Amino acid sequence: VKMSNQVNSMNKGLTVKDLVTTGIFTALLFVFVLAGGVFFATNPVLTFFMPAGGGLLAGPIYLLLIAKVHKRWSLSIMGVIMGIIWFVTGMHWAFALGYMIMAIVADFVAGAGQYKSKKLNSLSYILFSLGGTGSYIVFFVDPNGWAQTMLGNGTEQSYIDTMQATANTGILIAMFAHQCRNSEKYGINFFPDYKTKTESFTSRSLLIEISLFNIHHL
Repeated sequence: VKMSNQVNSMNKGLTVKDLVTTGIFTALLFVFVLAGGVFFATNPVLTFFMPAGGGLLAGPIYLLLIAKVHKRWSLSIMGVIMGIIWFVTGMHWAFALGYMIMAIVADFVAGAGQYKSKKLNSLSYILFSLGGTGSYIVFFVDPNGWAQTMLGNGTEQSYIDTMQATANTGILIAMFAHQCRNSEKYGINFFPDYKTKTESFTSRSLLIEISLFNIHHL
């Protein structure tokens, strides 16, 4: 009966409260991903590690969103919104598309455990974080096409030249290795007992967004 109730709860549609909560956590997640990755993004040698840098700080926010909403499509909506923001701010289309696709994949992975499984939620975060590698995958597959797109987006030729001179197979492997390691370390292990702590932290502080939007009147 308990499992049935969890499944029914998960399959219920998102409420206005859920959508507002998802929007707020999306904004927080974007800020944390940006804060963790901006140092790498500004350097053409270190830019390959921007996704790994973004994964350093965003894990707790991601897990808090799951703990608070735990319904299908919340994570997908978050990824689509982030992808749109990345695209309109001048990032490569594959960077934006990567976040969108991997957020949907991550949503179904977390949903396989009714958003209650620590292992699946953690795996979900790792997969979501890999979305940021989309642009760099295209860079290695089609460097000239990638360069043309980024030149059109306003990236300087000298920046691209340094990237192309730096890139090699070792960088590609290291990029994925650091991405998975950082996501695991700060997404999975940041909260050893994340369910208890996220619920406690949410009830004490993050519920402030409910009052800000007068959710109790909806």
